Amino acid sequence: MGKIAALLVLLLTHPSEFRTLVQFYLYHEQKRDITAKQEHPTSGWDRSSMRRCWEFLDMTSRSFAAVIKELEGDLARTICVYYLVLRGLDTIEDDMTIPDEIKQPILRSFHEKTVTPGWTFSDNGPNEKDRQLLIQYDIVVEEVNRLAPQYKNIIIDICQKMEIGMADYTHKAATTGTVYLETVAEYDLYCHYVAGLVGEGLTRIWAASGKEASWLCEQMELANSMGLLLQKTNIIRDFREDVEQRRFFWPREIWAKHGFEEMKDMYEKGDVEHATWIQSGMIVDALRHACDSLDYLRLLKNQSVFVFCAVPACMAMATLALCFMNPEMFQRNIKIRKAQAADLIMRSTNAREVALIFREYARKIHAKAKPQDPNFLRISVMCGKIEQWCEQNYPSFVILDRNRVTYNPSDKRTEVVNLEEKRTEATKNPPPGPDMLPWELATYIVGAFTLVISLSALVGYAVLKVYGE
Repeated sequence: MGKIAALLVLLLTHPSEFRTLVQFYLYHEQKRDITAKQEHPTSGWDRSSMRRCWEFLDMTSRSFAAVIKELEGDLARTICVYYLVLRGLDTIEDDMTIPDEIKQPILRSFHEKTVTPGWTFSDNGPNEKDRQLLIQYDIVVEEVNRLAPQYKNIIIDICQKMEIGMADYTHKAATTGTVYLETVAEYDLYCHYVAGLVGEGLTRIWAASGKEASWLCEQMELANSMGLLLQKTNIIRDFREDVEQRRFFWPREIWAKHGFEEMKDMYEKGDVEHATWIQSGMIVDALRHACDSLDYLRLLKNQSVFVFCAVPACMAMATLALCFMNPEMFQRNIKIRKAQAADLIMRSTNAREVALIFREYARKIHAKAKPQDPNFLRISVMCGKIEQWCEQNYPSFVILDRNRVTYNPSDKRTEVVNLEEKRTEATKNPPPGPDMLPWELATYIVGAFTLVISLSALVGYAVLKVYGE
């Protein structure tokens, strides 16, 4: 009854959102059912250990669970296990109740624990939301050891790289009392360890599966940017929750220059104007990675892999637009509405549509920008770069119909395209010579032959005349 009542309220208050949700539930088809018997060889649903892993995935991340389950073949099971391994590592790193002398050896050897049969961890604080995953981590270990060697090696390698970075940051905070990231460069490095490496691992798995080209592994800078866009968006959105739990990820370089001594001052002092300026500085920093993310998405050819990457990226852009110049973000954890998320899932099916989504939210961000904000010009430049990327790769005057491509007649570029098409057509099909009737052709040939004979006779006569004497 609760859901029905919520839908009725939505119908009365936001009818367009109600229509979007109805369309989503009616027309958005699930690409695969991992519980179906024919899917068991690749999804592992016939094993109790893998079924429990799928349950952990639903418990820890509903948003990622939906797109992971729709990946083709054994990719779904592989990425599910990969996610749970990194989630377990992140749960230990985030838990501020674990003493550093206990946390350090566990973090630095987590890649070994992940392949050690029977290993579990039960020393998380009672309020840690994902502690049950580590209490039953032996189930994840079992499934890691079942993976194909090429997948298992990638997961363990990424886990080892990530645990080193996490351990270094937590040790610094515990031993020096410095709980803040100081510079944007340090912030970038932290995000690389916790998210950029995730993108690197995913890219290597895509290539190893054969679903994507092997040369995709050469695009690690783009993969890193993709991860940083998602991570920085989460850090911006989760500001209040993180500060209350004494997790400080916003770099001091961005917020300290506005007169705040602690991050909690941004909501305790009531200085909304300067707080939103800091917020815009964080968002313009996240937008640095937007064009790289679009470049990365253009390289993906497998549809399920593309959707897996595109949906979170589009939701990140929508979240940045929601947070921008929004003081509510400092008071509570805000999220995009369900109907908006459903709309983005339905639209994120190809690179062109994703680019248009990025452009749409870049325009919303730019429309809310205030000239008195010190970041106003930087915001304008970043939004302009997204516009430029879209226009360069998917020109706005090109109109895509179902069966053909047309051009906007009111756009001057259409005239240029039409001229080019005419020139190309003329080169391929040169105009034929003038048509001649048969008797005209015969007359032309006889006349030419007579002219040649006459000239030959004249030359012969001249030669005889000169040399004959």
